[in-house]
Amino acid sequence: MQAQIGLMIEGQAGLNWTRWDRVLKMAEDVGFQCVFRSDHYTNAAPPDMDSLELFVSLTYAATHTRHIEFGSLVAPVTFRHPTMTLRQAAQIDDLSGGRLILGLGAGWQEREHTKFGIPFYDFKTRFEQLTDALEITRALQTATEPVSFQGRHISINEALLLPRPARRTPILIGGNGPRRTLPLAAKYADEWNGVFIDAPTYAERSTRLDELLAAEGRPANAVKRSMMMPFDWVSGDGGTERIDAYIQAGCQRFMLQIVEYDDLSEIEQWARTNLPRFSRS
Repeated sequence: MQAQIGLMIEGQAGLNWTRWDRVLKMAEDVGFQCVFRSDHYTNAAPPDMDSLELFVSLTYAATHTRHIEFGSLVAPVTFRHPTMTLRQAAQIDDLSGGRLILGLGAGWQEREHTKFGIPFYDFKTRFEQLTDALEITRALQTATEPVSFQGRHISINEALLLPRPARRTPILIGGNGPRRTLPLAAKYADEWNGVFIDAPTYAERSTRLDELLAAEGRPANAVKRSMMMPFDWVSGDGGTERIDAYIQAGCQRFMLQIVEYDDLSEIEQWARTNLPRFSRS
């Protein structure tokens, strides 16, 4: 069976330039389809470790790789104004020749917000901020004339994205919630990413997404289906069979989460052995 297989890097778990370069080179050498990374200042609990800023590191990926897709999984709306997030993403996407996927989220880790002086509102407010950000992002991506938008928390006035990007950068929304996350994905996303759920639940959520897409007047294939799982989930016996089960449940892309960046030999060996079976451009 075919699927795209990539890596998911926890950027707050000691990511520095040496390690980031090592991961990117390995991913291209062995044929991983993509490398996504989280967007965090630090961990939810001590110890604090190295953590490269998201968009600076993605700019490096754009200029130091040739084939892989890469992106955020996911960028919290609390960290940056959505217009700055989009400006950075669209220009990095152009720089890479159209290989960036922009994952957006509401933010969840209170500790990093407190430590670095970033307001951390209740979930309802953060979700409303995310909705505003997605509305603004979509409007600026498609508009050829200045756009105004009055959101609950974020607004723009006669704004226009310049230079106009070569393409509309795809938007990814991650999460498993059928009442909040999936409706947002159906309305705004080009890719939905499930997180640490079993294959039957994944199939159920994917079916629900189909229903929500139909209600939005969008075809089922308008939103790519992906999944984040820890690398250990596939590295032992039965790993490839687990991937098969998710493919049957509708998953098209897998991001295998790793947190060790100094010794990549196990991941490299797994990739050389197993990627040819699932390879899809």
